[in-house]
Amino acid sequence: MNGLHLIGDLNGCRCDPQLLLDGKSFEAVCLELVRASGLTVMDARFHQFEGSGFTGAVVLAESHLAIHTWPENKGLTLDVYVCNFSADNSAKARKLFEDIIGHFEPAEVARHEIDRGEHLLMEPLNESTGFYIKAARQVGEWQTKFQKLQIYDTPHYGRIFRLDGYNMTSEREEFVYHENLIHPALTAHAAPKKVLIVGGGDGGSSEEALKHPSVEQVTMCEIDEDVVKIAKEHFFAVHRGAFDNPKLRVLIGDGMKFIRETSERFDLIALDLNDPMGPAEALYSAEFFQQCRHALAPGGALVLHIGAPVARPERVAELAQRLNGIFRIVRPYTMYIPLYGAQWAMAVCSDKLDPKSLTADEIDRRIEQRKLQDLRFYNGETHEGVFALPNFVRDLVNPPRLKQQARGRRLGVVRAAAK
Repeated sequence: MNGLHLIGDLNGCRCDPQLLLDGKSFEAVCLELVRASGLTVMDARFHQFEGSGFTGAVVLAESHLAIHTWPENKGLTLDVYVCNFSADNSAKARKLFEDIIGHFEPAEVARHEIDRGEHLLMEPLNESTGFYIKAARQVGEWQTKFQKLQIYDTPHYGRIFRLDGYNMTSEREEFVYHENLIHPALTAHAAPKKVLIVGGGDGGSSEEALKHPSVEQVTMCEIDEDVVKIAKEHFFAVHRGAFDNPKLRVLIGDGMKFIRETSERFDLIALDLNDPMGPAEALYSAEFFQQCRHALAPGGALVLHIGAPVARPERVAELAQRLNGIFRIVRPYTMYIPLYGAQWAMAVCSDKLDPKSLTADEIDRRIEQRKLQDLRFYNGETHEGVFALPNFVRDLVNPPRLKQQARGRRLGVVRAAAK
């Protein structure tokens, strides 16, 4: 069972000695502290030992609290346990634990904090399927103005960053997502100078874009400043110091508003966003895609993820159709992203830039010329490979006119062979 166990040995208590003797009085105080912490009292029993201390137990909806005092030694033991299976009660337990310690004013405290069991981080892919990751412990949880942030340490992926219950990035496999989001389009561009990343507060996309020597400035427009703050503190393995690079400009604000109002033009706009649900849905609208198109420099491209072809085929098809209605060239591509537990689709969209037109050898030459370092996924062969779509994905992303053209080409080959 997932839970947090807090154990404390308090010595040299400097409080009024009567507090260690009077169990009845502490029972009332204890129940107040429990309620103030946000935990739920179900029952309480306190036993007073004649001429000595007391033992108390409080049954919580979340589990229990136990205390035993030794007035003759000016000490006590404290035990707080909470279950974290359906909700994380760790912060509440820690508050209660520290408030009780403060009540008795010990000179010394021996603290023991034990995570009981494992956290199962569920990742829904749709209404009927998903997967899980086991985490050893929760590092922290924050509620910002926009979303709930959680960080967990896991045996397989290292530290994981979650937003509103969905996996966003991890230390050990972030390169799969970030390299594929940035390099296929940016390497295909002959000389990219200005990059805009909407979202991407973990810094991973910026770090990849800054590897290209011709890039003069990367602008990150992230609406939630707490994402940037927490990423700086906990996810150096993802951003690798990109926030200290003078070429990176971080703007805290609404990406839609920035693109709508900016007079700047960008060689690449990367939408590094949550899935198109809730507040993020407007960032996948035709109107916003059109605004992104206007913010591109000649030969520039928009890149974004468009979902999971197996788990969310309707989403992939809808977004591809929307993009095809705005850009002359739309190149969907796929890769398996371990942290998302699924095959994932992205798309490069442009009126001039066609990343699929470059061969593996041409991509490898550009990688060598630009001295792109620390690429763990991307190379010439993977560039060609991600754009090689399975038939079922082709059927999802190709607009009717392209399907008809492809069918016509296939019929022409068959007829020519028959002759």
